Amino acid sequence: MNKYKTLAALVATALLATVGAASAQTAVTGGGASLPADLYKGQTDSILPANFSYAVTGSGTGKKAFLENNSALFSTTGTVHFAGSDSVLSGTELSTYNSTYNVSTDANRYGALVQIPSVATSVTIPFNKAGSAVDLSVAQICGIFSGKITSWSSIDSNRSGNIQVVYRGESSGTSELLARFLTSACQPADVSGTTLKLTNGVPAFSVQSTFANLFTSVPSNFIAAPATGGTSLYNAVYAVDGRVGYVGPDVIPSLVDATKVAKVKGFSPDEVSVQATLETAAPPTGAAAENPANWVPVFGNPSAGYPIAGYTNFVFGQCYKNATVGANVRGFLTRHYGSVVVAGVEQGPNDAAIRAHKFIPLTKAWRDAVRTRFATASNAGAVNNPSTCASIGRPL
Repeated sequence: MNKYKTLAALVATALLATVGAASAQTAVTGGGASLPADLYKGQTDSILPANFSYAVTGSGTGKKAFLENNSALFSTTGTVHFAGSDSVLSGTELSTYNSTYNVSTDANRYGALVQIPSVATSVTIPFNKAGSAVDLSVAQICGIFSGKITSWSSIDSNRSGNIQVVYRGESSGTSELLARFLTSACQPADVSGTTLKLTNGVPAFSVQSTFANLFTSVPSNFIAAPATGGTSLYNAVYAVDGRVGYVGPDVIPSLVDATKVAKVKGFSPDEVSVQATLETAAPPTGAAAENPANWVPVFGNPSAGYPIAGYTNFVFGQCYKNATVGANVRGFLTRHYGSVVVAGVEQGPNDAAIRAHKFIPLTKAWRDAVRTRFATASNAGAVNNPSTCASIGRPL
């Protein structure tokens, strides 16, 4: 009798292992940017499906994990199915990926890479110095983040004391969005005499996702946040008087309280002003739509609205050898980029959650463009299109 019980136990164990393996195969593994992390996972109104995981690592690590299919960077095993990133994939990253995984002669072909905007975002400037509202000019914000302006009296004659800048230590899309604005907006006169790396022989900002890489040596009044993510930086700013930093909008109690979050060029980082910036770019069409780089517009120093703005993005593969994973990805894209009618107004199904987290939903034109190309199964560019993806894709 014991023999049969032992055999039954072995069979049950084998079946459980098989079920566990199947479950692992159909789970959708991802991670990356911390800026939209609460919107994506872990909150009652988070938008990723239950079988999607999301490891919060920062954009740089998220991109690397996806591009190299290195799930250890997400502290797990198996295939990396997607990443979240506020940092746009560079031309080098796209070229390397295509030459490694998207060539017709490679037996281990993953197929095309898909990079699409998820939600729009501002990058806010929280500060910890009592007083009236702060409205930073371009020269002032350039001076603060280059290390040229080190005293609060240079910002406001009614304030005093030293400025300490808190920055993200890891590779971060939030840092990249800020650096992109500073690179476009700041003139040599704004940053002369600083330790910024030289461009054409003079100090200048450059587009970097690792903030410290802007400098030959980080200014002495700058300090790295103690941990990964915007919450860590936000808490560090308000831990010590005189500090200033930069974070996404999700951790800010009020985007229009300019006594705690600075205006820039007269605008608060609320939805209305950011929307004015984002509406200057339309989704790609025709041949331009074939290039993943064209699906994420970037904004330097826009003339309309709050200027430090951009998109946080999803990076998916077009093809997955696990058909269930492919179907789950396409199902999420169909919903997230779909439309519903609320009180007679057409909007995205996740718009309420997006706004609750202080992000900005995509326009209908962008939702329609993404859904049509990447979620409509019959489209040649869609995730797991049966013709395009026949016998190829990211591993099981």
